Amino acid sequence: MALARSQDGKDLPNRDPTSDDDFKIDLRSEVGVELVKHSAADSDVLFAARVSTVGEQSLDEMGKDPERSKGLINYLMRDRHGSPFEHNSMTFFISAPIFVFREFMRHRVGWSYNEESGRYRELQPVFYVPDTSRKLVQQGRPGKYVFVEGTPEQHDFVERAMEESYRQAYRTYQEMLAAGVAREVARAVLPVGLFSSMYATCNARSLMHFLGLRTQHELAKVPSFPQREIEMVGEKMEEQWAKLMPLTYSAFNANGRVAP
Repeated sequence: MALARSQDGKDLPNRDPTSDDDFKIDLRSEVGVELVKHSAADSDVLFAARVSTVGEQSLDEMGKDPERSKGLINYLMRDRHGSPFEHNSMTFFISAPIFVFREFMRHRVGWSYNEESGRYRELQPVFYVPDTSRKLVQQGRPGKYVFVEGTPEQHDFVERAMEESYRQAYRTYQEMLAAGVAREVARAVLPVGLFSSMYATCNARSLMHFLGLRTQHELAKVPSFPQREIEMVGEKMEEQWAKLMPLTYSAFNANGRVAP
């Protein structure tokens, strides 16, 4: 369940800078993923693949033999003929902490991004705090470690410490803006736990590569160890994609969740 904390605000010019009652902050443990537009279907894969062997076909022609279509998509996935999976598009609106986006933008091939700008708009006081399902403690050395459950005391401490830090940072941000400091300068005091938002556009091939690295799954041939917060985004994107391209999604899982 998402966490939420807020307090009523007052007009900034009349506030006491030492008071915690002078503005509202929201603490959230959930990320947001919305599929805002798409042109993506299993038929896109079939069109692209069959033009190289039998020429252009109509959708009706391809639909006459669904088992053959399923087999072709599985063959392409299994033997890693990847380009037919690029002839589609999905645009997601994603809301997540800034540290998630810094990881997200490691994925460059087949992706396009537009993120909200702290230069041109005042950033809103929405911050990330993990809920009690988030494992807090890292055990082991780099390259060979696991995360284990935190104690109730650790979770309480994390929530209190994060809220205190976020509140102080956002108070300072507001003071700088009130003093006439430019938004692009004042934003430097804000932490990476601040929520940002972006449009992310990809195709099925680039999304599969993202999911192979940023999610853990029992069917995966290659193990992955993603940070939980970016995995939460990946899981929500995967849920939407599975509905659009069920044959492609099934083949992805059947072949070890390795991008072709």
